[in-house]
Amino acid sequence: MATKIYIDQGHNPVNPNAGSEGNGFREQDIVYEIGQRTAELLRDYGFDVRLSRPTPESQLGTSNTSSLAARVNDANAWGADYFISLHTNASTITSASGSEAFVYRRDSDAEVLAENILEQLNNATGLRNRGVFSRPGLYVLRRTRMPATLVELGFISNPADAELMAYSPQLFAAGVTNGILAYLGML
Repeated sequence: MATKIYIDQGHNPVNPNAGSEGNGFREQDIVYEIGQRTAELLRDYGFDVRLSRPTPESQLGTSNTSSLAARVNDANAWGADYFISLHTNASTITSASGSEAFVYRRDSDAEVLAENILEQLNNATGLRNRGVFSRPGLYVLRRTRMPATLVELGFISNPADAELMAYSPQLFAAGVTNGILAYLGML
C-alpha cells in the first residue's frame, strides 16, 4: 500500500479563512499552485496524495474554525500517514525572509520531517532555513492523528520571497517533495 500524504493548501480562496496578501500576491493562490505541483511530483514517486483544495475554487467550511476542522477531519478520515500544511509567512518587517516550520512538539517524527523539508527547501530555493518551532496551539497540528507540520514557505511581505514563490512554484514543490523523500530515506 502506498504511503498517504495529505497536502493542505492553507486558507480558502475567499473568506472565511482567506490568507494574507503582499506585493500583489495572495497566499491562497501561491500555496494552491505549490500544493498542486507538489502532489504531481509525489504521485510520480508512487505516493497516494490528497489535496485539501483540489481546485482553485475549493472552499472549506463556513468559518475559520470549520475550515481548519474540514482539513483535519478529511486527513484523519482518509488515514493519511503525513500531513503537510503549506503557507506563506508575513511580517511588518519587509526584509524578513526565509522558510520555517511548526510542529506540535519537538523530539518527534514531525520535527524530523519538518527539518528535512526545510533543508531541501533551502537547497531548492536558496531561501534561508529559519528552523523548526513547537506550536502546540495550531489546530492543524493539535488535531491531526499523524505526523504533521505547517510550513511557512517564504514571506509574502518580502518582495523577493513573494516573487520567487509566485513565479517559481516548481522550486518549492521540489523542495517539499525532496524533504519528504529525504525523511523517508528515498533521497
